[in-house]
Amino acid sequence: MQMTRRSFCAGLAALPLSRPAIAQGFPTLTAQEATVQLAPDGYPATRVWSYEGTIPGPVLRAPQGGRLERRLVNRLPVPTSIHWHGIRIDNAMDGVPGLTQDPVPPEGTFDYAFDLPDAGTYWYHAHTNSMEQVARGLSGALVVEEKTPPAVDRDEVLMIHDWLLDPETGQFVDSFQNAMTLSHAGRIGNLQGVNGRYDVTLEARQNERLRLRLINGANARIFALRLEGLTGWTLALDGMPLEAAEPITETLVLAPAQRIDLFVDVTAAQGENAGLLFAPGDDSWQVLAEINVTGQASRASRGTPAPLPRNPGTEVPDVAGVRVLDMPLQGGAMRGIERGRFRGQEMDWQGLIENGQFWTLAGQAGRGDAPFASLSLGETARIRMANDTVFPHAMHLHGMHFRTVAPDGGFGPLRDTVLVMPGDTVEIAFVADNPGKWLLHCHMLGHAASGMTSWIEVT
Repeated sequence: MQMTRRSFCAGLAALPLSRPAIAQGFPTLTAQEATVQLAPDGYPATRVWSYEGTIPGPVLRAPQGGRLERRLVNRLPVPTSIHWHGIRIDNAMDGVPGLTQDPVPPEGTFDYAFDLPDAGTYWYHAHTNSMEQVARGLSGALVVEEKTPPAVDRDEVLMIHDWLLDPETGQFVDSFQNAMTLSHAGRIGNLQGVNGRYDVTLEARQNERLRLRLINGANARIFALRLEGLTGWTLALDGMPLEAAEPITETLVLAPAQRIDLFVDVTAAQGENAGLLFAPGDDSWQVLAEINVTGQASRASRGTPAPLPRNPGTEVPDVAGVRVLDMPLQGGAMRGIERGRFRGQEMDWQGLIENGQFWTLAGQAGRGDAPFASLSLGETARIRMANDTVFPHAMHLHGMHFRTVAPDGGFGPLRDTVLVMPGDTVEIAFVADNPGKWLLHCHMLGHAASGMTSWIEVT
């Protein structure tokens, strides 16, 4: 059922639904059903869940230091909520039902309003039954712009997705609770695309400098990416600037929920190939986003770009004497676990499976009543995650960014989502400077729904 670029050749057409007017107040962001031509002409259009009738939702842009205000209007037949991924946000605005808010019922509303301390590339997505709701289309990009714009000719958001479609009907394969998917790598789509299109094409001139904001909005697919006809540098990861621009010399790896800010110079001449390629897993490379080179912007490229300004309050102090909290990642097909806790009860592997739980974090399946860790405001924390499964996991912490800690004690770059490969151990360190209850979960969303969800509390 794999669909290739040759079998898909068309783009996007959204049909927003007509609904009653909403009372004046915050600008609205409406979650609604829509019909979108995800597959090309000749295939049926796809019924989706969307923000404002488009896949992905509208790009929200705001200045650093500003405030975002949106009224979620739920026109879906199911409850929903919005998580503002990567923003160091007030806990009440984090969008996690049962932890920070009640789910918004059909025809209900919820007002989100929060400050934006950090410039960078972020995104928003449903966080009620997110395994299904994100797969059906509920996500969009959130860009917080630097106070001083960087020296680029154009700023482009490339929101990368994959969709699991039935080629006969054009509809989503309705297998969200499939045990095979939940206990293995997760829901992997058979159609890949950018900004809701499988054949997205940008136009640029030779030696033009572009800022490409890459966002992996897929449910479970890890994208291996490379540039063609472009010279590039990585400037930020998960919204947080690097200390210096890093030249791109090898394959980029983008796990679910991660973001990369690239500055690229178009080196291809008119008529030559340029764009972003991805590896589908069969030793080939396919075009994910094509760049049509039209003319020449200048005779030479500009050289290495200056780093982006650092966001405030992102330092992590010395962690040499800080207690390490162990969070083993366990379970899944071909490995399993002997026992785990679920809803306050100790269960064996069979009992967990019968309850739809295939994974545990530190022996706990699903979000327990007690937090994994209770931290004091301002405390430095270290969490060590050893992946004892045979599958990769993209571990995401809400509310705060962290740094990975190398065996020699050195720090990696700031992130909010880290990829932990099978057999690997990754340690993260962060300052618990944001009070409230914060999720820590796998962003392979099927894994989160079937056990890999925990939380910490900062008091």
